[in-house]
Amino acid sequence: MAAVDDLQFEEFGDASTSLVANPDATTISIEDPGETPKHQPGTPRGSGREEDDELLGNDDSDKTELLAGQKKSSPFWTFEYYQTFFDVDTYQVFDRIKGSLLPIPGKNFVRLYIRSNPDLYGPFWICATLVFAIAISGNLSNFLIHLGEKTYHYVPEFRKVSIAATIIYAYAWLVPLALWGFLMWRNSKVMNIVSYSFLEIVCVYGYSLFIYIPTAILWIIPQKAVRWILVMIALGISGSVLAMTFWPAVREDNRRIALATIVTIVLLHMLLSVGCLAYFFDAPEMDHLPTATATPNQTVAAAKSS
Repeated sequence: MAAVDDLQFEEFGDASTSLVANPDATTISIEDPGETPKHQPGTPRGSGREEDDELLGNDDSDKTELLAGQKKSSPFWTFEYYQTFFDVDTYQVFDRIKGSLLPIPGKNFVRLYIRSNPDLYGPFWICATLVFAIAISGNLSNFLIHLGEKTYHYVPEFRKVSIAATIIYAYAWLVPLALWGFLMWRNSKVMNIVSYSFLEIVCVYGYSLFIYIPTAILWIIPQKAVRWILVMIALGISGSVLAMTFWPAVREDNRRIALATIVTIVLLHMLLSVGCLAYFFDAPEMDHLPTATATPNQTVAAAKSS
């Protein structure tokens, strides 16, 4: 059995004194929990590309966000799978609508509003509201233009609802699908191109169409000059949202390809707005024009007078 003296505790002096006596000894430093660790000075961050990476989000930040909000995905044939696309609160929807109406230069719409929780709730109802706004405003505009004409008989054109729905939803889904495929293809060619998911692109296009809802209501004003001014304002706001969002995704590509991509996005957006204005509001209506029908008595009277 060990002696009592061998089991007694021994006080040790300073670590430097112990090391002088026994150079081969190993020392362990235990810091006080109350002490704050001293940080080593880090290297200053660059102001160019690193700011862009912070704006767009690099792979590490994206992985961190995805892992932080990772949920167990359900099969695509279940209701729970599609329910996640509509899991958004009213504050987020209003915040994204405000961001689409007030684009901030140098700020990425996807990174600032969409990437944390992309949804289909806002784009779906924005498109649905825009369909009825265009169809109803187009009928009211036609009625106000010919109001007071004795030969005009107002007939509601319900076909405008189906036509507007086909145009708006086709644009809000097919154009993002084509753009997503193009970005994926260019990402395989140029490795450092920032890519967006299909759901994020649909969100951008859906929220960018909100400005056309009040614009379509104001298109009731029977003045062509006012209508074209309104469509140019709406096109400038929504087009700038699209251009500022997708330019960071293609700027690392070939210069001509990047510019052609942005120009194509803006031209397709212009085609939608100008086409809706020209078809639903400026199209000539021939239903109110009187038709000249000659009765037999009028024919005989005309023959006698000649």
